[in-house]
Amino acid sequence: MVFCLENKEPRRPLRSAMVHFQASEVQQLLHNKFVVILGDSIQRAVYKDLVLLLQKDSLLTAAQLKAKGELSFEQDQLVAGGQLGELHNGTQYREVRQFCSGSGHHLVRFYFLTRVYSEYLEGVLEELTYGPAPDLVIINSCLWDLSRYGRCSMESYRENLERVFVRMDQVLPDSCLLVWNMAMPLGERVTGGFLLPELQPLAGSLRRDVVEGNFYSATLAGDYCFDVLDLHFHFRHAVQHRHRDGVHWDQHAHRHLSHLLLSHVADAWGVELPKRDYLPGQPFLPHEFFNYNPTEDFSMPPHLGCGPGGNFVPGPLPPPVSSPIPQGQHRGPVVHRGIPRCVHNSPYHVPRMGAPCKQRLRHSDRLIHTYKLDRRPPAHSGTWPV
Repeated sequence: MVFCLENKEPRRPLRSAMVHFQASEVQQLLHNKFVVILGDSIQRAVYKDLVLLLQKDSLLTAAQLKAKGELSFEQDQLVAGGQLGELHNGTQYREVRQFCSGSGHHLVRFYFLTRVYSEYLEGVLEELTYGPAPDLVIINSCLWDLSRYGRCSMESYRENLERVFVRMDQVLPDSCLLVWNMAMPLGERVTGGFLLPELQPLAGSLRRDVVEGNFYSATLAGDYCFDVLDLHFHFRHAVQHRHRDGVHWDQHAHRHLSHLLLSHVADAWGVELPKRDYLPGQPFLPHEFFNYNPTEDFSMPPHLGCGPGGNFVPGPLPPPVSSPIPQGQHRGPVVHRGIPRCVHNSPYHVPRMGAPCKQRLRHSDRLIHTYKLDRRPPAHSGTWPV
């Protein structure tokens, strides 16, 4: 059961504590890094904006955002699926893309997912086991899970979330940073390609289901000490940047998302960012990204009593499946993963539930030096410029 406690006073949106990156700074931050992005069409746009930002300071075009399965995008390559196979909106759709910079110092790969855990994902994990080890994994799967797999989709989603975090914990090296991107807020009307015409009656409840699914995914990710980026919270007032289909977002939203994501990654890696929050020539100032309106779209239907600042209190988590024995405890003196440094007034900030947090000795938990991004080209070794 889902409950929501309404607050009387609407709160103005918080400004994100983030840096607006230039392409040269992204190149340094991700120098000699292998980045893997897994998810649906929203995560494909995350991949595309990152690939573009690794090369130049410009935004995606509407055509680039809409394109699906193309043979090449901004010097990347379609590796499997897409136009190499059959373009469709079925749950068996596949698309694997990869970008390798001309210098050979940046590798970014994307896998399209229609379910957070499946046999296909096991194949992806096997590739990551025997191929180069990823330094950064960015993942989300939610909308397909909750709309395309039957009436018990929420229960299946919760079980699959547990499975995917167990497997990621087993497969990924300790040096890898995993960021779980929470699903972004949906519009009142949803007409995205993933939602078949016969499934349109589900659109009314999907917005609520996404909020509930977000809670479970964020809680379980925290239980395994993986990082969580709450995109639902950050974009709750950016409805003017959402497309009419109620699902996808424009190029300004995705650049904002990239800045949030890169700021989070830099914080996790102990990288000191430039003291700048606005780039000349940007299409909007940081505070202009949001359009505050206390009566407009808070991503929950008004009949549920969820107003601005409402607190989401879902039911209990499912019992955890068997997981490996914790590998020891370690407190990071520089960067604490899984513990927010700035607690936002988010509807997902609730008391922890489920299994105790598994204190893994991850890369970002170790005592690491703080590096600064500068304007010089990155060194050709695996170290940061100092």
